[in-house]
Amino acid sequence: MLTPAELVWLIAAVAKGDEAAFERLYAATRAKLFGVVLRILRRQDLAEEVIQEAYVKIWNSAGQFNPALSSPITWMASIARNRAIDVVRKKSESSIEEEPAAMEVAADSPDPLARREMTEELKRLLECVGRLEPDRQKLVLLAYYNGWSREQLAAKFETPVNTVKTWLRRSMMDIRECLGL
Repeated sequence: MLTPAELVWLIAAVAKGDEAAFERLYAATRAKLFGVVLRILRRQDLAEEVIQEAYVKIWNSAGQFNPALSSPITWMASIARNRAIDVVRKKSESSIEEEPAAMEVAADSPDPLARREMTEELKRLLECVGRLEPDRQKLVLLAYYNGWSREQLAAKFETPVNTVKTWLRRSMMDIRECLGL
């Protein structure tokens, strides 16, 4: 994985239409973004389509990226995650309530590939998430790892949507503080 500064440089080059920079950006970030999307969609075929759409949007939106607002990988993951969530919301074959496995948080032990790719940054992030109250941990993981909407979270936690928004915002502030951001 490239450093955040290198990713910022690549995104700036992509904004100017540099196809070689786009190829490097794609090669450096595809695995991570694919993992985010696959975790939400749970179907490789859909995940591959969403990744293609996400990278088209990244290509078209590179000029709008602002490194002062977020890290490059966070910006790109948000694009991919939001597209995957759109697909889940539009999916008419079955609802999330009809798929109990989709309601569960990730298993305690990651698969071997995930363990191998776990960076120090991710370990720090997981440590900070682990400092949250158990309910807030689950809320954050369901929202940002599983792609649940605020409405789904409100139903799951039997609380108003605005309360869920507040809990998410406070949890993210606590995580950022823990990370020193």
